[in-house]
Amino acid sequence: MDWLINLFTNTESMAHIAMLYAVVIAVGVYLGKIKIGGISLGVTFVLFAGILAGHLGFTAPTPTISFVQDFGLILFVFMIGLQVGPGFFSSFKEGGLTLNLLATSLIILNIAVMFGCYFAFFDTSNPQNLPMMVGTLYGAVTNTPGLGAAQEALLSIMGDNTPAIANGYACAYPLGVVGIIGATILVRYICRIKMAEEEKELESHESDLKQIPHLMHLLVQNQFLAGHTILELHDFMRRDFVCSRILRNGELIFPKSSTTLELGDKLFVVCSEADKDAVQAFIGIETIVPEFAEQEKNKQLVSRRIVITKPEINGKTPAKLHFASIYGVNLTRVTRQGMEIFARQDLPLQVGDRVMVVGDEVSVNRVSSVLGNAVKRLDNPNIATIFIGIILGIILGSIPFAFDWIPVPLKLGLAGGPLIVAILIGRYGYKVHLVTYTTTSANFMLREIGLVLFLASVGIKAGANFVDTVINGDGLLYVGTGFLITTLPILIVGTIARKKYNFNYFSIMGMLAGATTDPPALAFANASCSKDAPSIGYSTVYPLSMFLRIFTAQMIVLFFCS
Repeated sequence: MDWLINLFTNTESMAHIAMLYAVVIAVGVYLGKIKIGGISLGVTFVLFAGILAGHLGFTAPTPTISFVQDFGLILFVFMIGLQVGPGFFSSFKEGGLTLNLLATSLIILNIAVMFGCYFAFFDTSNPQNLPMMVGTLYGAVTNTPGLGAAQEALLSIMGDNTPAIANGYACAYPLGVVGIIGATILVRYICRIKMAEEEKELESHESDLKQIPHLMHLLVQNQFLAGHTILELHDFMRRDFVCSRILRNGELIFPKSSTTLELGDKLFVVCSEADKDAVQAFIGIETIVPEFAEQEKNKQLVSRRIVITKPEINGKTPAKLHFASIYGVNLTRVTRQGMEIFARQDLPLQVGDRVMVVGDEVSVNRVSSVLGNAVKRLDNPNIATIFIGIILGIILGSIPFAFDWIPVPLKLGLAGGPLIVAILIGRYGYKVHLVTYTTTSANFMLREIGLVLFLASVGIKAGANFVDTVINGDGLLYVGTGFLITTLPILIVGTIARKKYNFNYFSIMGMLAGATTDPPALAFANASCSKDAPSIGYSTVYPLSMFLRIFTAQMIVLFFCS
């Protein structure tokens, strides 16, 4: 039995360290699935399992725990940046700008309430109290990367004297999850919102019609079009559409941009849902053309979905690839991350896109070889890109920026540096031939591994002093102030979003969940709505919110805790 006792007590043994993390993570994940009132803490329960292990003396050498903690944080924030990067900058367009401004206001208010509670309820002469309130802040908004960024910034300033801010985080987190959902519900009653009416509004203003493809057969009735080419028709209308087939006098024609139109032509057209009325009004009435199927069979035309797997295609647009003029095929639709969008000529294609190609079988096969269509390639994550990005992120995070008004040089750190690099690589990596595609499951797996390693390490470190902090210290005060930090900003911003900007309530729910980067709140919002408005609101503000949560964590520490 000595070997078994040694396995759990010899802290210098690699087997003991591996066993420690395995036990903490497994216990935390399983306990996190338990739901109370339909709400669970999820993977974050790993933090509490780590605290329990640390309290019981089931621990490991501090340098080892610190390494695992930092590596887990780097992997976690980098995979988040890689995921949100492609949509980070586009999220500021149109209504997204207002939603992002509201989310930014929520983040600022969270910080303001935190400082208000700090000056109202705590001894400001104690240098430990403000860092602990920072931990409470990030527990209140359920943002683990912010906690990691704050811890790393504190370590650079205080070294071994860094307070265990994870205790404040752990005190505030449970009520943070409940408070976000509860405050969101309270906004509904404050603004006297009726859910059924919000659903009807969504049905009448269906999400973003500019991206949704619409297929129709049109009869050319506009005499002005006779003798003009499809390219000229594009110029006349200033609308983006694809004409993939023409039926003329019973004969099927596969058109190019130089093909001229005649009165009576029957066109098979794909355009965006938003442009369908304008295209139809300009060309002619919509018609039923059963002859298309028979003619396509005679002409051996095929429609095929092709998966883009060649890295050199990444970032190129259909206009630059000249599908119609060079290969004799038309690209009509693109399926990306489960969503079908219209294949605009200026749409940058990405590895992993599934494109609908129409043409004769020989030409479609040629395009298939050009685009790759090797599905097995997508099963292999681009490990080189991930670690090249991590290298660049660590370098960026380590660069000191000295300012006269900051007592210590400013660094983006191991959280900020990799996050910024990942966002840039996710958006522009194709320009330097870096393939950033990973399957959703691969990204989620790497991200979750990083998260549980980080949470377990933080919990194990904090466990020794946690009970003393809660029982004999200010634990209950952290719980109360954390609840205020959670709820007050949501009530203010949610009410403004409705009263001033008249956003749909389900979009507000998604925005509030995204601004707090809280998946349980998003799950609650999605369960309340049959449409995808909450997910759209969440994804619109999530990239900027995650960046600001991490960035402001470091700014608070460097400005006020040094």
